[in-house]
Amino acid sequence: MRKLIESTFITLDGCIGEPHVWGQPYWDEQHNDYNQKLVDDVDAMLLGRATYEGFKDAWTSRAGDPIADRFNALPKYVASRTLTGELEWNSRVLEGDVAQAVAALKAQSGETIVKYGTGELDTTLLEHKLVDEYHFWVYPVLAGGDGYRLWDGFDTTHLELVDQTVFDSGIIVGVYAPK
Repeated sequence: MRKLIESTFITLDGCIGEPHVWGQPYWDEQHNDYNQKLVDDVDAMLLGRATYEGFKDAWTSRAGDPIADRFNALPKYVASRTLTGELEWNSRVLEGDVAQAVAALKAQSGETIVKYGTGELDTTLLEHKLVDEYHFWVYPVLAGGDGYRLWDGFDTTHLELVDQTVFDSGIIVGVYAPK
């Protein structure tokens, strides 16, 4: 069975929206090295529609960068109610019930699947206990009152810290697994 990793950027005050605005000053060599290792160890990506659209525009324009080349080459599975069938950027829409489709992907032979972006899909994955590992990249920044918060309104869920990495920039990546 394949493992599913959720990789999420988050501020100290819990904001996950607009990481390209508040996170960019911290994107350095350590950040890139960690992300490169993460994507080197996977053979597929899982994305929600909004993340798919944003990533497709951002990453396809960065050919020649090792991380971008890996992102562009990986097969991508997209959860969407509005997109259909085969998509651009080596991607396809998950058909039918998303939880069942992700469970079926995990049941296939292969390596790890990484999920980027945070939103409605995460609630579904958490509710169905489909995520095996969370990588929460906590940035040393306060976003203030604006911004989408991670899992607003979700019930208490306990996780176990299994690893952590601290970057010189102040980012702390906590790796957690469900208890």
